[in-house]
Amino acid sequence: MRVVIAEDSVLLREGLTRLLTDRGHDVVAGVGDAEALLKAIAEFAAEGELPDVVVADVRMPPTHTDEGVRAAVRLRRDHPGLGVLVLSQYVEEQYATELLAGSSRGVGYLLKDRVAEVREFVDAVVRVAEGGTALDPEVVAQLLGRSRKQDVLAGLTPREREVLGLMAEGRTNSAIARQLVVSDGAVEKHVSNIFLKLGLSPSDGDHRRVLAVLTYLRN
Repeated sequence: MRVVIAEDSVLLREGLTRLLTDRGHDVVAGVGDAEALLKAIAEFAAEGELPDVVVADVRMPPTHTDEGVRAAVRLRRDHPGLGVLVLSQYVEEQYATELLAGSSRGVGYLLKDRVAEVREFVDAVVRVAEGGTALDPEVVAQLLGRSRKQDVLAGLTPREREVLGLMAEGRTNSAIARQLVVSDGAVEKHVSNIFLKLGLSPSDGDHRRVLAVLTYLRN
């Protein structure tokens, strides 16, 4: 896959580049601020060669507040087919909610500590590049714990809530089954019950897996 990295720390940017290139991926650009990121993507778009995914820090120069996530939201709006994975030092619920408020395809939010778990991090980048979703378990835990629509989730059993959290991390039914040490059929039953209780119809397609988590985030 073709990747653009936006990270103001040169050491981390080079580390991410090495990590991905060592696994056969092509880092086509590395930038240090949001403005440079937007410019790079605009240039690729003009050439008809958009990358598969952008990996961007939430906070970048000049103010180190929300430049990265603002750029990510803009890129998702302007280039729906572009995967966007943001990295953050801490769980920042406002940023996570804003990033996830639009389409559920090709989006991820991970804590920087997750980069140390190389295989999981690379898998997350690939998943987002392919149009999937990758949410850090800590992000999921905080969003579930502070849901503004607890009444919507109140009907879920403890096991269904556990399955919902693993779904939001982007795990497949088989991966959830292995994690919980249950059969694939048991997971499929839990997932079906979650969709039913949250009012997500089959017409919502594969997006139901993410919508099941995002429903309570939207007013």
